[in-house]
Amino acid sequence: EKMKEYYYTRNSYKQDEKLGVLPYIALSASSKVLAVSLTYPYQVVRSRLQDASCKYNGAWDIVLRTMKNEGWRGFFKGIVPNLIRVTPACCITFVCYENVMHYLKVYKT
Repeated sequence: EKMKEYYYTRNSYKQDEKLGVLPYIALSASSKVLAVSLTYPYQVVRSRLQDASCKYNGAWDIVLRTMKNEGWRGFFKGIVPNLIRVTPACCITFVCYENVMHYLKVYKT
């Protein structure tokens, strides 16, 4: 919502004005990329914690070993395939949601 508000003010749109599909796709894709980038290290730690073949002594041990053996890049292994998988679904969901909300407001009045 904050990104959408910023887009409205930057491009001189009215708050209730309906945007096109491309701005909605750009906003949803950028927000998803940001969210995944911030939370992906947690996903790596969680998946390594669930891996029964590796012996770790908790989450902090995983963090320390990953930093020692792989560096900070080790926390982002597999992020590109994950983004390719989740971003299109997020964009579709966001565009559908915004269109439905717009049409519900239009038909309500």
